[in-house]
Amino acid sequence: MSAELRHDRAVSDVPEPFYLPLETGAPEKGERFHATFSTSGPWFADAQHMGPPSALLMRAFERCAPSRPDAPPLQLARITIEILGVVPTGEVTVRAEVERPGRTIEMLAAEMDAGGRTVLRARAWRLGVTDTSAAAVGEAAPLPAPEEATPDAGRPEGWLPGYLDALEWRWLKKGSMAEPGPGAAWARLRVPVVEGEEPSALQRLVAAADSANGVAAPLDLREWLFVNTELTVHLHRPPRGEWSGMDSATVIGPSGTGTVSATLFDLDGQVGRITQELTVRPR
Repeated sequence: MSAELRHDRAVSDVPEPFYLPLETGAPEKGERFHATFSTSGPWFADAQHMGPPSALLMRAFERCAPSRPDAPPLQLARITIEILGVVPTGEVTVRAEVERPGRTIEMLAAEMDAGGRTVLRARAWRLGVTDTSAAAVGEAAPLPAPEEATPDAGRPEGWLPGYLDALEWRWLKKGSMAEPGPGAAWARLRVPVVEGEEPSALQRLVAAADSANGVAAPLDLREWLFVNTELTVHLHRPPRGEWSGMDSATVIGPSGTGTVSATLFDLDGQVGRITQELTVRPR
């Protein structure tokens, strides 16, 4: 069955994987995918929510070979994704490479192209793994388990299907993204990032974490537009498992900008933090 037919069918059938592979291989040479209906955001059926493409960029970073054969084990520790414009559904191409080589410290770079233009650029620091367990300190208290959280009340009226239906949401504060105010929630993917592949814990985490803006929605979405222009993730350890938790808050300034910050968790505790810069204006 063609990617186009499967994309159409996803509207009324079970959620599809976020991406169907069209041409895969070395991330340095570029890989092509079809973004399915499951990537669609809640406002426009032909535009992706930023969670799925962010997860696909994580996959590209994870597939980048170390620049030196004698390198110790390396881990992704900081990722920043710059949003250059609307990411359409349909065909996308992803490239990733080591930009700053090193034995224990590397910087990676990635891009996503769609519709004849670059829509996302990303940078990531990849750092050497060492045993610092004896010095570990400073983690936030764990979130209550997903079993103690409230299942999502359902997609708010007027919000489109797609990405929001491809994740299972459980709330510790509030009951849905339509409620304004700080929020805490657990989420896990109901679909693979790429068809036929098991998503890594990092892909799962970033796919959910881009929703921190929605989890901490500060204003009535019917009256205000507040869109993130980037996503920055800092990790102090690699995430594990299927569930990703976030405790999020938003600050709106007096001149049309705002910031989102969230503490990120897996079932074993805190794994890092994220920030998002917002542009804010009345609808």
